[in-house]
Order: sequence, then structure tokens, then C-alpha cells
Amino acid sequence: QVQLVESGGGLVQAGGSLRLSCSASGRTISNYAMGWFRHSPGKEREFVATISRSGVSTLYADSVKGRFTISRDNAKNTVYLRMNSLKPEDTARYYCAARSMGMTVLTTAYDVWGQGTQVTVAS
Repeated sequence: QVQLVESGGGLVQAGGSLRLSCSASGRTISNYAMGWFRHSPGKEREFVATISRSGVSTLYADSVKGRFTISRDNAKNTVYLRMNSLKPEDTARYYCAARSMGMTVLTTAYDVWGQGTQVTVAS
């Protein structure tokens, strides 16, 4: 089973940028579609972005399209989420997830989850 650890979160001003990393261990992530999700108090966990095993295909939530970029480096066993033009409504705990089948936006379809990293965007 793969284990996931997120990092890179923090406090940033609106309009700023952050890059989240998701480091995997235990197994190579090249066998997994990977996704980023976020959860804020009072809301359900929501899909942010996903990337195929090869990295060729990506999908984004409408709310982050054009601002966030998901990427992966299978050689480093790491997935990234570059977040630009951050808004206060992006404040949430961000989770990395792995799926042994193809990529999907469905939260319930992912097999493995990290513990998350907090992102706070100040207005």
C-alpha cells in the first residue's frame, strides 16, 4: 500500500502563490492516478484536481481552473499542486489521494489518503 504525506501549506495573502507537494512511499505512484481535494469547516470534501498515471491527462474543478496546476514526477514519487492567484475561499485543508484505477473526480473512488496540509489565504 502506498503512503502519502502532504507538505507546503501555510498562510498566504490573497493573490499569492503556494506549491503543495505529496510525497509517496511504500509503492511507486506510477501505478496510481492521483488527486488533490480540499475540506473546509462546514463543507464537504471537494475535488480540486486529478492527474493520470502518466501525467498526460488532468482535470480541474471549475473553481480552480486557470489558477491551479497539478503535476507529477514519478521518478521522485511526488505529486504537486501549484496554486496561483489564491483567494480567501481557497482556505481549506488540502489532501492528496491515490487511486489504483483511472483518474476520477469522485472523492469516494480514491483508495489512499494523506493527512492533509492546511492552506490559509488572508484577505
